[in-house]
Amino acid sequence: MARVAVVTGGTRGIGEAISKALKESGYLVAANYAGNDEAAAKFKAETGIPVYKWDVSSYDACAAGLAQVEKDLGPVDVLVNNAGITKDAMFHRMTPEQWNAVINTNLNSLFNMTRPVWEGMRNRKFGRVICISSINGQKGQAGQANYSAAKAGDIGFVKALAQEGARAGITVNAITPGYIATEMVKAIAQDVLDKHILPFIPVGRLGEPEEIARCVVFLAADNAGFITGSTLSANGGQYLA
Repeated sequence: MARVAVVTGGTRGIGEAISKALKESGYLVAANYAGNDEAAAKFKAETGIPVYKWDVSSYDACAAGLAQVEKDLGPVDVLVNNAGITKDAMFHRMTPEQWNAVINTNLNSLFNMTRPVWEGMRNRKFGRVICISSINGQKGQAGQANYSAAKAGDIGFVKALAQEGARAGITVNAITPGYIATEMVKAIAQDVLDKHILPFIPVGRLGEPEEIARCVVFLAADNAGFITGSTLSANGGQYLA
């Protein structure tokens, strides 16, 4: 029987690529999304992957959403915590609302999503939890104290939880993408990309969402059980951890 995978923020950008790659690899995929109904409907029509709308910053919403996924598809074997937002501002201008929104969506969501599926994974002696962190959680970034703190927290979460899941057959790993050619990055002015971003990426280009998706498929595999608590950097050599 095919394993069930849930991808948060799974209908656009990196999440869309992850959802598609997992389906192509034989998983039953459920793609979560937050609010863009039009994009979710288009994604579902193009891929045939079922979509589920809930707010990952709410524990109750995550528990209810995951219960529906398990009712529809079966127990969750693979969880990809990909959903994330930015609310950038220099720290002296950052508001509590900007701080809390990013922490709640990018960090607290890891607890909200993982806790409801954790006991089932333990009971079945198998699970894969993959958290999409960021290069800026490793090196920091001016104007992103909230985002960098959340993404660094993702890595700490992975390192701790991996130790708890290891003997139960559950691996927990992080992927830290660099600059990836998503809508958000492509919206950056070309002169900014040319002067301030691309020159600092040794391979000389942006990454592609599919390159991050291939990392996820690798870590999600049944035969990747000896890799846990790891941080897989996919940034074109921009930051070497």
